[in-house]
Amino acid sequence: MFRRIIDQLEDYFGISRKQARAGFLLILLSFVLIWTPFVFRRWILPHFPVSSEPVNTQKLDSIVSQLKIDAVAGEAEKENSYSKKEYNKIPERPVRLFSFDPNTASIEQLQELGIPNFIAKRIDKYRSKGGKFRKKEDLLHIYDFPSDVYKNLESYIKLPAFETKPYPPKYADKSYKNYPLPKDARVFTKAVIAPFDINITDTTQLIRLKGIGSKLSVRILKFRDGLGGFHSTSQFSEIFGLDSLALSELTKYAKVRSGVKKININTATAEELGQHSYLRNKKINAVIINYRAQHGPYQSIDDLRKVRVLDEKLIEKIGPYLEF
Repeated sequence: MFRRIIDQLEDYFGISRKQARAGFLLILLSFVLIWTPFVFRRWILPHFPVSSEPVNTQKLDSIVSQLKIDAVAGEAEKENSYSKKEYNKIPERPVRLFSFDPNTASIEQLQELGIPNFIAKRIDKYRSKGGKFRKKEDLLHIYDFPSDVYKNLESYIKLPAFETKPYPPKYADKSYKNYPLPKDARVFTKAVIAPFDINITDTTQLIRLKGIGSKLSVRILKFRDGLGGFHSTSQFSEIFGLDSLALSELTKYAKVRSGVKKININTATAEELGQHSYLRNKKINAVIINYRAQHGPYQSIDDLRKVRVLDEKLIEKIGPYLEF
């Protein structure tokens, strides 16, 4: 019988005798695997009876409810421990108001007065570069200094009087007319500073002004180049690090006599717009370009007011630098 099956497999599939034997074994093994579960349930499992004790559903329900209670308690404990840890890690510093000099107060003292940590560090950095506070309002020249904090601290700011050196005594008394002047006495003439064009000047003219050194003069020119030139002296107050003395000197002698570099709003790309100091936001630049592509070229500054992402303050700032 076995040989007859092998012969039939050879004839039907056209395979060798060895392959037919292997195929027969695979068929036999598949038949055994298919019928094994049925045989197991039918003739073997009945010989191993399972306990017929009914399931206690109440006990199972109580276990489930207890697990839920434990889970909720664990989450609450985790939240309490986390908030406690964060509270201990970053304790709130109580605010205490007292008289202080912003030129000498430490970072810890500034924080105790209610000044944020990053602003206190910014003040210390400004002082380390030679900056001085000559008036109370000079604190507002620190970038991002909170105006409400300044109002609370204004009456507590105590600044020393910056004295100027007296001029050498003049020998006006006639009793000294026959006596020669001392060897150390020299006749000094004060250099006269003439007004200059801020849009074409260099650092040599800026450092001649009071309160402006080499670093601050480079910062002024860098700010000017980022704008494409100043169109008004009111923009000087936007330069970081200018105290009241430097700002008054710059306003007095730096004049706007030449024009600014303008951007054609109808041909400029988003990258070209982003090179301007007032248009650093890539998303706003993309909206300007997309609005132009959908509605056509801008005809005037009023068309920019139709772009919702542009507020009136930004439009007034960038207006002098655009051409249509």
